[in-house]
Amino acid sequence: MSVPDLPAEIAAALARHPPAVQARLLAVRALIFAVAAETEGVGALSETLKWGEPAYLTAASGSGTTIRLGVSKMAPGAAAVFVNCRTSLVDFYREQFGDVFEFEGNRALIVRADGPLPAVPLGICLRAALLYHRRQHSRG
Repeated sequence: MSVPDLPAEIAAALARHPPAVQARLLAVRALIFAVAAETEGVGALSETLKWGEPAYLTAASGSGTTIRLGVSKMAPGAAAVFVNCRTSLVDFYREQFGDVFEFEGNRALIVRADGPLPAVPLGICLRAALLYHRRQHSRG
């Protein structure tokens, strides 16, 4: 699957960040679309702005929770992948990949802007968010 063209409003939101952070956020964006495309049941993503930041929703399938991209106050030189703080996702991320990522409370996974993108663990984290509601219902 190819990554959709970058909408002007998303490009403008990303342009507020330093070049290294912007590049990392774009790489995470590409990974979100790639993981969604290869994950059964996710369907098409909606890309929009929430709180002035790029957000990705599983609007077609309702399978997941919103993923939002930005920068955390605790790590302004890094990319942040935000999820709803009422989910158990960051606990799962911390449990599985506490040696790979830093975290902000129960709402964000921090991805350093330097070095290689940890695509495999990040992909697992993104897949968990994209399937969050489906998993919650199956535990029912």
